[in-house]
Amino acid sequence: MALTLFASRGCLVLSLFFALALTLIVPQPAEAAPRAFFVFGDSLVDNGNNNYLATTARADTPPYGIDYPTRRPTGRFSNGLNIPDFISRQLGAESTLPYLSPELTGQRLLVGANFASAGIGVLNDTGIQFVNIIRMFRQFDYFQQYQRRVAAIIGPQRTQRLVNEALVLITVGGNDFVNNYYLVPFSARSRQFSLPDYVKYVISEYKKLLMRLYELGARRVLVTGTGPLGCVPAELAQRSRNGECSAELQRAAALYNPQLVQMIRELNSQYGSDVFVAVNTGQMQNDFISNPQAYGFTTSKIACCGQGRFNGLGLCTVASNLCPNRDLYAFWDPFHPSERANGIIVRQFMTSGSTTYMYPMNLSTIMALDSRI
Repeated sequence: MALTLFASRGCLVLSLFFALALTLIVPQPAEAAPRAFFVFGDSLVDNGNNNYLATTARADTPPYGIDYPTRRPTGRFSNGLNIPDFISRQLGAESTLPYLSPELTGQRLLVGANFASAGIGVLNDTGIQFVNIIRMFRQFDYFQQYQRRVAAIIGPQRTQRLVNEALVLITVGGNDFVNNYYLVPFSARSRQFSLPDYVKYVISEYKKLLMRLYELGARRVLVTGTGPLGCVPAELAQRSRNGECSAELQRAAALYNPQLVQMIRELNSQYGSDVFVAVNTGQMQNDFISNPQAYGFTTSKIACCGQGRFNGLGLCTVASNLCPNRDLYAFWDPFHPSERANGIIVRQFMTSGSTTYMYPMNLSTIMALDSRI
């Protein structure tokens, strides 16, 4: 009896030994890598591509980056992180590198890439004053080049799957108003189009861009509307008497954003899938512009870094006025939200249950839905 019990225990120990050995020999399934993330657009989402270009649209000098982990400027138009950085965190991934960065090689390519370039618009003539910037057609050319580079590493089929399953963010359109139609009085575009007709034209050109993005393999795309164009410190400095938002620029945003949502509805219907997700960043920002204290800001009118009225004139430089606590300011410089404001916007991406902010679903729903596919 004792011998039988000993033999049974011996078999149990032997079985456990072999089981342990197998776990050491047989490769265990690796934890799934975060989905790739691609970014297209303008300065609101540029992670530093313009650092590598001969252009005045750059954020590569202090005090930009003062609150970034390295405390150094990165090319982001922020005191620290921007919207793509916060989305990458939600994906459980490292921030995407600028496509022009020499560090974007090998396995780092599989994380995705940021193709955005400060100053660009939907239209090719937007931002001509900045001279050498990566316009949208060139960003898409780089996206094709990216796919060829990745295919050389993991093969064409896996590359197509990586792109199809990726999350894509595109943020463009605001510059078509502030750096084109309203750049100077009686601009070429304002002489060519009434504002309602110009909005329709920009939307029609944007539709072509989104269709091209679909052709290039994008299947889940966050499309942001314009922010509150007339309420940024730069416009308050130039157009307001007592800090009121510019009615004309607000009218442009009010015409543009609903038409963008309608265009996205039509495209999704055409493709038979919710490829494009409309993100109402204008309303998200309006919330803390109209009631900054509710979000912990002391002001939404004065930029943290700048000069002149509302710190809204000129560029943010070492010679600018600089606030001591960036977390109290909704705007970092005359045009761009502060790091904290960017974080609030992305939290709204994630949690908003209202189609007023996200149509047809928020980012949390997207991530849960796509994880089951």
